[in-house]
Amino acid sequence: MLKIGVLVSGGGTNLQAIIDSIESGYIKNAEIVTVISSNPEAYALKRAEKHGISGICIRKRDFQGNEEFLKALEEHLESLGVELIVLAGFMTVLGKSFTEKYKNRIINIHPALIPSFCGDGFYGLKVHEAALEKGVKITGATVHFVNEETDGGPIILQKAVNVEDNDTPETLQRRVMEQAEWKIFPEAVKLISEGKIMVEGNKVRRLL
Repeated sequence: MLKIGVLVSGGGTNLQAIIDSIESGYIKNAEIVTVISSNPEAYALKRAEKHGISGICIRKRDFQGNEEFLKALEEHLESLGVELIVLAGFMTVLGKSFTEKYKNRIINIHPALIPSFCGDGFYGLKVHEAALEKGVKITGATVHFVNEETDGGPIILQKAVNVEDNDTPETLQRRVMEQAEWKIFPEAVKLISEGKIMVEGNKVRRLL
């Protein structure tokens, strides 16, 4: 059984998608053993509580520096035997030492088709604002492994979503979540839990 730690900062809609996929039996070989929030008021913590999942707040500002913060984060994850770290809207940047320690064991979802509209400064509605400003006809979401480069790790899954003429950043954000994020994030967890993902350099190969 793959032990998962989910890191969140806000509402936790992607966390909910993974919880639902585990409870429905779509994901059979994984369990969420902890939800860690960088924000004590994050609704994601309430979602965890509703499903009997232990939640904790670990804030960077509560520590002397980044090194102490990451140490506390690591100690919590290690104490529970976490094997896969899922970033579900976690707004605190993880350092190079952390991403190297957990190489190919941290996944994130980005609300665009990487390498479009990604990297430093592209998060939340800013991604969808940029897509609409550019006038793209197709956007989507990407699940990728996390390394020291923002949105730069190996791509696991992508799913395209059409952009409509009357879209606002808010309507596009919602469609990308519903049609892409909430589908491919649980799928990626499922594939990893079943040992069907292999990383070769900067490419991910799906095993049959």
